[in-house]
Amino acid sequence: MKTDTKLTTLGRDPAANFGVVNPPVYHASTILFPTVADLEAAQKTKTKNQMRYGRYGTPTTFALQDAIAELEGGYAAFAVGSGAAAILAVLMAFTKAGDHVLCVDTAYAPTRRYCDVVLKRYGVEVDYYDPMIGAGIAAMIKPNTTLCMLESPGTMTFEVQDVPAIVAACKAKGVATAIDNTWATPIYFRPFDHGVDVSVQAGTKYVGGHSDIMLGLIAVRDQAIYERVRPAVDDLGASTGPDDQFLALRGLRTLGVRLPRHYATGLVLARWLEKQPEVSRVMHPALPSCPGHETWKRDFKGATGLFSFVLRPHPKAALAAMLDELELFGMGFSWGGYESLIIPANIAAHRTATKWTDPGQLLRVHAGLEDPEDLIADLDAGFARLRAASARAAE
Repeated sequence: MKTDTKLTTLGRDPAANFGVVNPPVYHASTILFPTVADLEAAQKTKTKNQMRYGRYGTPTTFALQDAIAELEGGYAAFAVGSGAAAILAVLMAFTKAGDHVLCVDTAYAPTRRYCDVVLKRYGVEVDYYDPMIGAGIAAMIKPNTTLCMLESPGTMTFEVQDVPAIVAACKAKGVATAIDNTWATPIYFRPFDHGVDVSVQAGTKYVGGHSDIMLGLIAVRDQAIYERVRPAVDDLGASTGPDDQFLALRGLRTLGVRLPRHYATGLVLARWLEKQPEVSRVMHPALPSCPGHETWKRDFKGATGLFSFVLRPHPKAALAAMLDELELFGMGFSWGGYESLIIPANIAAHRTATKWTDPGQLLRVHAGLEDPEDLIADLDAGFARLRAASARAAE
C-alpha cells in the first residue's frame, strides 16, 4: 500500500470491534486471567501485543504501536508518555556504567540534559559531535562506545546530517544508532531505510497534530533491537493513556494531508523572510543556504513547517514590540499542531562541539495551517513594530 492508504487504514480492525471504524478506547489497569496457568504464562512470556497489565498496553495501545511500526517499516513500536520519555528509554536501553555515547551537538534540549545529568550520574561518558561530521564520526568512536544519537535536522539550527555515512561508520564498529525523527516523521524520512536501529518521535507534535496530547513513539528495526529496548521501556514505567493513544490514531488519518500544507506554507514564509532587511539568515532544510541542503534533497521526501531565522541585532524592547502584538503566531514551547508559533531562542549555552556566535536573535517558527498570506501580513506588521521600536531606542 502507498503511504496515504496506510495512514487511513493501519491500526483499524472493524471486524474485531462490532464494525466500529475506529479502535475503541480501552481504559484498563487490571487484566484478569481465568486460570493459574494463564496467569503464570503471562508473567513468563513477554511478547508483542500481550495483555498482562494496563501499563504494558491495551488493544488501543497495540493498534497505535502496530500502525507506527508499519509506517516506519520496522519490527515493532512502543508508545510512551512523551517524546522526552522515549529518548530516555533509548538511552537507558543501550548504556550501562562505563559505556560511552556519541550525541549530536544540535540535539533536543532534554536529550542533552539526560546525557549531561542522568547518564553522567550513572557513570556513562558522553561526547558531542558536529552535526556535519559525516563519516568523520569514526574517529570519535571508542572501544566502549555503545550508542550514537542523531537528530536530523538539528534542533533550532536545522543542520541536516549525513545519516547513511554516520550509520555506516557506527555499524563498522558495532555501535547502535538512534535518531530523533520528530521533524520529518516517517512520511518524509525513513530511518530504517538508511540503516538506523531506532527511530524516535514526539507524537505530541505532528502525529497528534492538534496540540492536545502528550506522547512518545519508539520504533525498532528488528527483533534483536526490540528485545534490547522493551525492558527499558517497561522499567521506565512511562506509559501513555488510552485517550492520547486514540487521538494519536486519529491524527494519523490526516497526517498525509496536513504535512504537505505545513511544508508549503513553511517554505513560502522562509522565502519571504529571506528578502526582509531585518533578517540576516534563514535556516530551512529546503533552502540551498541551509547546511546539509544537498543531503536533504538526497535523503528526504519533503520538509515540514518548522524552521528558524536570525534577526540582525536589535534592542530587546524592539523584539518584544515585534512579538507581543502578533495576532496569528502564538508563543509556546511546542509545534506540530494546526496553529502557527514563534519563539525566541538562545542556543549558545547548548552547543559544545560547535559554536553559536551570531549576534542577532534566533527565532524559531512553526508554520501552521492558516492562509500563508495572512501569516505574512502578521509578520510584516511585526517587522514594522520592530523597526519603529529600534528607531525610538536609537534616538
